[in-house]
Amino acid sequence: QETRSNEESTDESEEDESEEEPKLKYERLSNGVTEILQKDAASCMTVHEKFLALGTHYGKVYLLDVQGNITQKFDVSPVKINQISLDESGEHMGVCSEDGKVQVFGLYSAEEFHETFDCPIKIVAVHPHFVRSHFKQFVTGGKKLLLYERGWMNRWKPSVLHEGEGNIRNVKWRGHLIAWANNMGVKILDMISKQRITNVPRDDISLRPDMYPCSLCWKDNLTLIIGWGNSVKICSIKERHASEMRDLPNRYVEIVFQFDTEFYISGLAPICDQLVILSYVKEISEKTEVECCARPRLDIVQPLPESCEEISSDALTVRGFQENECRDYHLEYAEGESLFYIISPRDVVVAKERDQDDHIDWLLEKKKYEEALMAAEISQKTIKKHKILDIGLAYINHLVEKGEYDLAARKCQKILGKNTELWEFEVYKFKEIGQLKAISHYLPRRDPVLKPLIYEMVLHEFLESDYEGFATLIKEWPGDLYNNTIIVQAVVDHLKKDPQNRTLLRTLAELYTYDQRYGRALEIYLTLRHNDVFQLIHKHNLFSSIRDKIVLLMDFDSEKAVDMLLDNEDKISIDRIVEELENRPELQHVYLHKLFKRDHHKGQRYHEKQISLYAEYDRPNLLPFLRDSTHCPLEKALEICQQRNFVEETVYLLSRMGNSRSALKMIMEELQDVDKAIEFAKEQDDGELWEDLILYSIDKPPFITGLLNNIGTHVDPILLIHRIKEGMEIPNLRDSLVKILQDYNLQILLREGCKKILVADSLSLLKKMHRIQMKGVLVEEENICESCLSPVLPSDASKSFSVVVFHCRHMFHRECLPVSNTVSSVQFCNICSAKHQGPGSTVLEMKK
Repeated sequence: QETRSNEESTDESEEDESEEEPKLKYERLSNGVTEILQKDAASCMTVHEKFLALGTHYGKVYLLDVQGNITQKFDVSPVKINQISLDESGEHMGVCSEDGKVQVFGLYSAEEFHETFDCPIKIVAVHPHFVRSHFKQFVTGGKKLLLYERGWMNRWKPSVLHEGEGNIRNVKWRGHLIAWANNMGVKILDMISKQRITNVPRDDISLRPDMYPCSLCWKDNLTLIIGWGNSVKICSIKERHASEMRDLPNRYVEIVFQFDTEFYISGLAPICDQLVILSYVKEISEKTEVECCARPRLDIVQPLPESCEEISSDALTVRGFQENECRDYHLEYAEGESLFYIISPRDVVVAKERDQDDHIDWLLEKKKYEEALMAAEISQKTIKKHKILDIGLAYINHLVEKGEYDLAARKCQKILGKNTELWEFEVYKFKEIGQLKAISHYLPRRDPVLKPLIYEMVLHEFLESDYEGFATLIKEWPGDLYNNTIIVQAVVDHLKKDPQNRTLLRTLAELYTYDQRYGRALEIYLTLRHNDVFQLIHKHNLFSSIRDKIVLLMDFDSEKAVDMLLDNEDKISIDRIVEELENRPELQHVYLHKLFKRDHHKGQRYHEKQISLYAEYDRPNLLPFLRDSTHCPLEKALEICQQRNFVEETVYLLSRMGNSRSALKMIMEELQDVDKAIEFAKEQDDGELWEDLILYSIDKPPFITGLLNNIGTHVDPILLIHRIKEGMEIPNLRDSLVKILQDYNLQILLREGCKKILVADSLSLLKKMHRIQMKGVLVEEENICESCLSPVLPSDASKSFSVVVFHCRHMFHRECLPVSNTVSSVQFCNICSAKHQGPGSTVLEMKK
């Protein structure tokens, strides 16, 4: 039953249910091959890059294309074809059969060789370059290995290459090297030197060589792969050094890799630096407990020096595998194409390296949709079978089936892109399963834009069940995505059921804003006392709409409201604001106070009003206001402060109005604060005030102590001490007197120090002036007399002259200077004296 069901399949591999992806894919070679194997059985096959050559048990040779269609048929023998050989050009073929016949002929020429031997001929191999005239050679193998060469008169001359070690079981010709296997082992012959290079003995001699034949494969011109029984050897042909020659061949073989496999080897082929091994498997039947033939395996292994690493392993269900032996399987490959042909009597299976399409197929089969999508995106130029969009849609469906609705909706953004039809289809699909909310956050909002109905459908879904989610979407979505009027009406209908719902009211205000009905939006925001009210006013310049809503704004947030009003004085005047706040003096004060802080002169007409406002609502800022305002009526301010008994403010106003004595008296009588009185007297710096302060304090010991501690630097302490009555007890008198003396000593020390500095500086400057004045002054012909403006020096140097030069560098003829009326002999420059620039005394007098 298993065989019959698998014969209907095109994929002949049954991979394990593991997560590891297979390396190869399989398909049965059909078309003409199917017809052939229904009546006959395959015995051997060889592969060329252009075609295939299949031999059968009934002595037929078929030429096939790579799809398995028959292109030519040759009746070679009535019995089994043992081997077919092609040269590299694919123009000449060699065939041998079980009845001893050997034929070598041209596929496209009349060239032909026939020979019949008295024993079965198991192998034939034509020279790889047989097409060339000087390489007309081929070998055959039965009981001996014969080389045929075409010589004179086109006659074929045989020569024995080897005999005496049993039947020749296999032969492979590559370049100038021939490798063959007999019952004892594998030999390699160098056709140039006609020397046998090596003998690689068979490991397990217990196996019958006819039942478990040797598999040979050339990886390249110098690397031979040998598989026999369960042993694999990779041999490298190397040149022998001249010093080691003697009587030895000029080449030798080194086994670079050697390892055993789990099963018997039926064929070998290289793939990059790895090996493909076709294995014959036997197993114990679970039902009968008898050893039977199992499905052959195709393994890819990585050779290691003494072992191998399995890369992949596939069990192949070929037709009639239960009846096959190890010798019935063959592995052929097409060089450069990574195509491997598994030949059995009733089946030919092709193994190919999996491409990116196959990789994606496997990922989809394992439901690894995300990895499949990523692989398709990376290889989108090379994949032929799959489309990124189809994979993406399958991924979305898979996530929906698993119930991962949010992830499915998120993937829609990447997968659906700008395809509006697919977007709308997916939205309706999410609606059918009741998951519109999941996809709502990922719907496109710009490029592309879906139909308004889609967005309205989502909004209605939220409006019925989630007011907060509805409000979020209204805030995030541009207002032009949907019909604003429809949504506004829907919100209004819901507000009829719940008129105080703040979320719906806030959302309705946003909808009015989108619809440019800013007045209605502003009313709702003010009702809700929402922070966005100020942003709305600024953004849409709604200052004309708030002229009658200033009180509401101030009640909501006076700080922000005042800042906004002050920043936009050109839109709402100060007078209008003050008028609107007339019935709310506390708010009026907040506005005028900030206005005054920003500019002391802008609201000067309201400074008189502000006195009462400060006195009523903000006394701590009254005194700073009185100090900073130059437009405040002092009489009005004094009257208010006296009515409310504001002592500090009254003192300030009295002093500012010139009534310092009354101010001082108030400090002494009302505040009873000697320190403040002293500070006030210091600020005024008026002797009469100090006298009044002393007279008021003379009968109050604590005041006297305060004066003694602070008066020393402003008034002579003796004046106060003389007035103290005999016997009056003054607290801390000793300390106060000591402080006075210390302050006096400090003043003396400061004066002496200043005097020393002054004397030192004066002496230094005097020395500097003397040094400068001692220097000579250059008098040139260009210098003129400052009085007569003629040259100071005469043009005739022989004439006598007299010149006076002052330290200020002004020069005069002696006769041009006015006669001095002073007794002193020192003369001064008339010019500098007239300009009050110093005496300008004479520095020298020149005479001749």
